[in-house]
Amino acid sequence: MALPTPVVAGAAAGAAALLLAAVLVAAWLVRRRRRRRLGARRGGSSDTGSSSEAPPPTLAEWGRCGRTSSAPEFHGARQFSLEELAHATNSFAEANLVGAGSFGLVYKGLLLDGTVVAVKRRAGAPRQDFADEIRRLSEIWHRNVVTLIGYCQEGGLQMLVFEYLPNGSVSGHLYGTGKESMTRLEFKQRLSIAIGAAKGLNHLHSLASPLIHRDFKTSNVLVDENFIAKVSDAGIDRLRLGLEGAAAPSIASVYQDPEVHSSSQLSESSDVYSFGVFLLELITGREAAGLIPTESKEPFARWMEERFTSAELIDPRLGGSFTSEGMTELVGLAFQCLSPSARRRPRMRLVAAELDRILEKEMTLTTVMGDGTAIVTLGSQLFTS
Repeated sequence: MALPTPVVAGAAAGAAALLLAAVLVAAWLVRRRRRRRLGARRGGSSDTGSSSEAPPPTLAEWGRCGRTSSAPEFHGARQFSLEELAHATNSFAEANLVGAGSFGLVYKGLLLDGTVVAVKRRAGAPRQDFADEIRRLSEIWHRNVVTLIGYCQEGGLQMLVFEYLPNGSVSGHLYGTGKESMTRLEFKQRLSIAIGAAKGLNHLHSLASPLIHRDFKTSNVLVDENFIAKVSDAGIDRLRLGLEGAAAPSIASVYQDPEVHSSSQLSESSDVYSFGVFLLELITGREAAGLIPTESKEPFARWMEERFTSAELIDPRLGGSFTSEGMTELVGLAFQCLSPSARRRPRMRLVAAELDRILEKEMTLTTVMGDGTAIVTLGSQLFTS
């Protein structure tokens, strides 16, 4: 006997409702599983709050293992409170004072997560353009550039927080009076330091919006516990002078491009000139300002090239750790960087490549000949092509 039409219709509607409910439940379960898989891949927690992934490393842990593709992403500068930095530096104790620079006093500090930092402090009122520039500079990440971690503007103070490099500046090792001066940097080690600094500067020049260092010098090249060189204070001159005065060059010094005196414009080639002075300091082991008489009106590069004829200008601490060929090529590169014409100076990319080549050849020659067998040729032979 056939069922009444209303009964058939009701049964069909019920079956359709059950089917729809089953589809919705299945879709919800699939979506939930996808969420869990995505959260696991990102290192996030599951719905229960647990996670099978290890937490991301702190800045201190990442710094110890080197900057690789697994480095955590830090988007912009961290804004510290005055209380945090006072705690990190033991209330800016004299025992934590490690130096002074163009931005102010420098203190060693320890953050709560174990990160050792360098805190630069000066008097200054809060400024939004200061904070904006800090955020831009903090996005620069490179093995050979000192990392700017964050900043603070409180209590009439402006502070910058950088990663801390335990071996200090290259200038301290070459001609300083502190404990760093006890270090004997042999020739290949100095070449390696030069390569690191060159790569750091090249990175700054290669940014989408190129950054001119503006104050490159030997004291602004720091070395970590493995003597990896890192360029420090990149862009700090803009913060020190104020963005409105950023076009004005720093106080004239032996590191400054002589063309700046006439044009008042700094450029990438200005950094190259400063790098040439840095190379001469690596060669001589002496501060460039002390290599030329203060009363001399002659350009630094010309004075050095005309008088680079004495063995006294080669750092005696180098001993026989270099070859004549390697030293000749390094001196030649230094004076290319010091060319009076900015157009004739090489770009930092080429400088880094040339230093790499010199070091590779030096490694090969000293491996075959042995250290201590090389004799450097001084005088005019260093400048012949």
